[in-house]
Amino acid sequence: MSVQGSVERRIAEELGVRECQVRSAVELLDGGATVPFIARYRKEATGTLDDAQLRTLEERLRYLRELDERRAAILESVESQGKLDDALKAQILAADSKARLEDIYLPFKPKRRTKAQIAREAGLEPLADRLLGDPSLDPQAEAAGYVDADKGVEDAAAALDGARAILTERFSEDADLVGSLRTRMWERGRVVAKVREGREEDGAKFADYFDFAEPFTKLPSHRVLAMLRGEKEEVLDLTLEPEEPVEGPSSFERSIAHNFGITDRGRPGDKWLADTVRWAWRTRFLVRLGIDLRVQLRQQAEDEAVRVFATNLRDLLLAAPAGTRATMGLDPGFRTGVKVAVVDATGKVVATDTIYPHVPRNKWDESIASLARLSAAHNVDLIAIGNGTASRETDKLAADLIKRHPELKLTKAVVSEAGASVYSASAYASAELPELDVSLRGAVSIARRLQDPLAELVKIDPKSIGVGQYQHDLSELKLSRSLDAVVEDCVNGVGVDVNTASAPLLRRVSGITEGLAGNIVAHRDANGPFRTRKALKEVARLGPKAYEQCAGFLRIPGGDDPLDASSVHPEAYPVVRRMSSAAGTDIKALIGNATVLRTLRAQQFVDDSFGLPTVTDILAELEKPGRDPRPAFQTATFKEGVEELKDLRSGMVLEGVVTNVAAFGAFVDVGVHQDGLVHVSAMSKTFVSDPRDVVKSGDIVRVKVLDVDIPRKRISLTLRLDDEAAPKGAAPQGGNEQRGGRGERGARPERRANPPRQARGGGSSQPPAGGAMAEALRRAGLGGNGR
Repeated sequence: MSVQGSVERRIAEELGVRECQVRSAVELLDGGATVPFIARYRKEATGTLDDAQLRTLEERLRYLRELDERRAAILESVESQGKLDDALKAQILAADSKARLEDIYLPFKPKRRTKAQIAREAGLEPLADRLLGDPSLDPQAEAAGYVDADKGVEDAAAALDGARAILTERFSEDADLVGSLRTRMWERGRVVAKVREGREEDGAKFADYFDFAEPFTKLPSHRVLAMLRGEKEEVLDLTLEPEEPVEGPSSFERSIAHNFGITDRGRPGDKWLADTVRWAWRTRFLVRLGIDLRVQLRQQAEDEAVRVFATNLRDLLLAAPAGTRATMGLDPGFRTGVKVAVVDATGKVVATDTIYPHVPRNKWDESIASLARLSAAHNVDLIAIGNGTASRETDKLAADLIKRHPELKLTKAVVSEAGASVYSASAYASAELPELDVSLRGAVSIARRLQDPLAELVKIDPKSIGVGQYQHDLSELKLSRSLDAVVEDCVNGVGVDVNTASAPLLRRVSGITEGLAGNIVAHRDANGPFRTRKALKEVARLGPKAYEQCAGFLRIPGGDDPLDASSVHPEAYPVVRRMSSAAGTDIKALIGNATVLRTLRAQQFVDDSFGLPTVTDILAELEKPGRDPRPAFQTATFKEGVEELKDLRSGMVLEGVVTNVAAFGAFVDVGVHQDGLVHVSAMSKTFVSDPRDVVKSGDIVRVKVLDVDIPRKRISLTLRLDDEAAPKGAAPQGGNEQRGGRGERGARPERRANPPRQARGGGSSQPPAGGAMAEALRRAGLGGNGR
């Protein structure tokens, strides 16, 4: 079987699907098709593999191809040394992981001149072989025969040292032995963390790890990353212990000895061989396995952290849009004032201002008058308030405006500012809003985020949105690749209006490069709105392949062809025409006519080009054309008078918004500029293995305050409203992710039906957006990075 065939077979086994499905998907990916396109428009080819399966397939394909490239390089290297026999070749070809491949290659890997090589050059390999093969020999007596000053062997001790170096290298390069010891160390070993002397005060945020030990297999991602950061900041010393300390030789030393037939029978050479095994374990095996397991720990922790980031980013991007409503954005501030930007229903900036309602100027009434004047002049419907400094104070201002001017019929909401400053100073913002000061651009972004979070947030590097844990400690390539995939899936899942989309949004559409996105915008500006999807073919450098990939995801509401506003791909329009003929009506009358559409049988429209899955999708789309998968927009209400950490009291029941979900629980904003933590053990009365089974970012929930630790800035919350709050002075029960047992799986907490994904911040209403995980982690004392 070919290398490609073996890769496809292995992926098929891992995914639990047929090899032909994988083969078709691989051919499409290699041909330049994107995952969203394959998942939606090539279901027959792949046997209806979904986007999650395709993303896994894509990642595994990349790994296994890299593995095969490395395998080929190793085969060439060993063959060039004249050491490639059939048995070794079979071993290399059978290696199923990069680690196994490197274990096999180690004895043949070009390396610097080692002590073992020097000893071989001095003629000491026969001595090593004799002592290993016949322990009845006296090492000192045997070594005396190998003394040769001209070869650098001054005495018997030097000869024995050389023999030991040879055996140590031989032992440590046994691929099967190294692999088995690595597996055992992973299963039995643990990480031990200790605080460095004198670093207790400076490293207080790592206090949970000052005297800490936990098995490798039980360490969650966030603890691994926290300890590695603590080590990097020279607060912690980390030790990887292979097993619990024991008297005498460790089980690892015994395994090495057994592997090479070394036993202690009281013979002259037994002690020397046992000492050689101990030396090999401590100087070669333990060092190498320690490095390997550090890499494994970090990789697994990174994989989980990237998954958390990707999940939270998906929730944030798919937050409920307020829609095409004139919106006023307020970027709060004290001394520098509150920046104001009004955008119309399409997101176009129509007015800006700066007001000074707070200290030190306190121009409250004047500010309300300015906002009322702008609202009336531009028919403002919504007020979006950034959730940074002065957010609650600005929210009060908006509430007073609404109270004083009920005729304006305004609704206010608080929006996450995460990444807003990055956008404001970006080259794209400069090109998009060249006439505006950087500070005012932030207010524009805040307003647009309320209208359509997805369309606005795609203008920002996903890593700058700040919904990950320990994101700056993660592999840049791995994180970027995962987050870009999330953005691509979200954008294509929702669809894009080609006549209003920005270049950054178009860039995320299947098949559209950055250059093509710019060309589409330029063509639109020069020739007016696109009337049909076919007109996209007139865009410079948008060829047949790009058109095939992007056409189904680009929508043209109100265009010449009603199907252009749907997710039906142009290649399938003939199928719809056959449907309209069968129904005895035109296409325009067919779209949205559920009664007629449900009389049509999908099977009767299946042909050689379009199978049952695609036809079924077409019928569903025609019934609800252009449907948005995002939830309906609504707001949450924070408790009046609870605006700062000091306002919280144990036992309070509050409404809040889930800002982010981590492996150990969920962060909830209750309107005090500090995210509280609902530990996984306080999420349900039944066992919870994954917090996302209970809540997701953006959910509106009711929580009870268990405890408030003001010095450490920790808020312990529970979703179980009948839990007893901690007595005054008691230690927090949920603010530390190390503490407390796991909850039990099952019942969900009280929450609103179909809640929107909404932002951190204060105010009596809350917008869609998800807060900053990194900031929340920092606030909870677990590390992380702020805006």
